[in-house]
Amino acid sequence: MKLVFATNNQHKLDEIKKIMNGLTEIVSLAEINCHDDIPETADTLEGNALQKARYIKEHFGLDCFADDTGLEVEVLHNAPGVFSARYAGPGHDSEANMNKLLQELQDKDNRKARFRTVIALILNGKEYLFEGIINGTITREKRGGSGFGYDPLFVPDNYSQTFAEMGNDIKNQISHRAQAVKKLTTFLSNNIF
Repeated sequence: MKLVFATNNQHKLDEIKKIMNGLTEIVSLAEINCHDDIPETADTLEGNALQKARYIKEHFGLDCFADDTGLEVEVLHNAPGVFSARYAGPGHDSEANMNKLLQELQDKDNRKARFRTVIALILNGKEYLFEGIINGTITREKRGGSGFGYDPLFVPDNYSQTFAEMGNDIKNQISHRAQAVKKLTTFLSNNIF
């Protein structure tokens, strides 16, 4: 069985393939010749994930899944949330996003945060949602060289290292995305094979 993963993010694609460990063949957007800039205009993670999955189903007719992930910081009323990827504005990168977040938290003692991933699956004409959450705190400076996005700033509860310090092997076992993907793979195992 093949499933399209509606992302252009190579980091996410690699991470998902490792977590799914060959359960099903994951096909990228590039492999189906989709080079479109798929809109993400919803105001929730669930809405964006569904929007991307529906786009692939409508335009390519393929079963697929898509995700959206947000970093939700308690003292910032769950910002950046759905705007995590473009927190510092359009055209900015992870560095700019992290710098803005550190600046916003500069004089804040409450550094509680959580990463949340929602995966939308469209399979045989039906839609399903899977969610993963990991709680943690935001550091006062960037630490570590692996991972991507806000990984150098996020220390999961019960750990002393940031996602970027612990490396992908550990991160891929405990992360928000890993949790959501595990729910997806359990669903696929029970309903397909």
